[in-house]
Amino acid sequence: MDLPPFLLDHWLAKYQFASPPIAFDLAASTGPKWTVGELLSLGTETSRLDDVTVSYAPAEGSSALREEIGEFLGVDPDWVVVTTGASEALSVLLCLAARPGGNVVLPSPAFPAFEAMANVWGLGARHYNMAREGNYRQSARDVLAAADGETVLALVNTPHNPTGAIMSPDETGTLAAALAERRVPLIVDEVYHPLYFGARPPSAASMSNVLVIGDMSKALSLAGLRMGWIVDADPERRKKIIDARSYFTISSSPVLEALATHALRYRETLLARLQAVAEENLAALSEHMERVADILAWVKPAGGTVAFPWFRDGRDSRPFCEALAAKGVLVAPGDCFAMPDHMRVGFAVLKGDQFAEALSILEGTLREHLRE
Repeated sequence: MDLPPFLLDHWLAKYQFASPPIAFDLAASTGPKWTVGELLSLGTETSRLDDVTVSYAPAEGSSALREEIGEFLGVDPDWVVVTTGASEALSVLLCLAARPGGNVVLPSPAFPAFEAMANVWGLGARHYNMAREGNYRQSARDVLAAADGETVLALVNTPHNPTGAIMSPDETGTLAAALAERRVPLIVDEVYHPLYFGARPPSAASMSNVLVIGDMSKALSLAGLRMGWIVDADPERRKKIIDARSYFTISSSPVLEALATHALRYRETLLARLQAVAEENLAALSEHMERVADILAWVKPAGGTVAFPWFRDGRDSRPFCEALAAKGVLVAPGDCFAMPDHMRVGFAVLKGDQFAEALSILEGTLREHLRE
């Protein structure tokens, strides 16, 4: 089949991998970057990769890595299957659930790969609307209303990309139980867990009828490891997941698994750095949004590293995003998420004065753009 153009990745690749790259990246959905040297310097013991055999790893991931992921999420490590990022995790689950006429229930707006990958596996997409008038709330009622007799999976993303909205544990539990009555599993995409700006709820990985997908790219700020996972308490379904992973990619790199295992041992250090940067920058972004409230509206994110403001007059954001990029500041136009009057703003990569300078350029460019 012909995949639709991946507009978000096209936009990011144009600027993030340019030479020289964009000066101020507010389009990234990750956190502050780490070097391998910085990771290996964490802790008091000497962490070495010299003795790692450059061969295959187990399809489900090494026992050491799965133990660390299990501790991170508070689940039995036997429930964990390692994947190549959350993208492979999603593709595996869609592949195994696919059947003629089947569909998957997805949020709108959403990360664009969700629907494209469902379509690749022959699944239709049904949507529940996360209305900005309702603060992008994800409710069990809306998800259930979108499902029908052909639904094979439902997905919630919390904290949500691109809005930063969250679904409470009580709401998630209610939804999972109601879907269980229909024999429909619930996928909870937790790539931003546990980055919240209020109470920190536990992972949904221990809930009945829930399959959690996650990775080390977002909340752990280690996108280059390409390390993700599926958590599933069902042993029979887990065997199928491991088989699918074997067919897809055979295994992860043992070198990357060793580095990921080490990083997870010091996850509180990684998470603390991201939390500090994100909270400081979110406060600055909130002040910025007050200054430009005559032009932009937004819903302040409750978690994650991105916000999704929109033009009050409904104009297409892409011309503005292009003008802003020309001045060295990158945000993602809303048409990448099928909502052209919006833009996605990442607030966790830049730190301190850099973030303040980027916001200053953004505000000045907004004023200029409206005068044109």
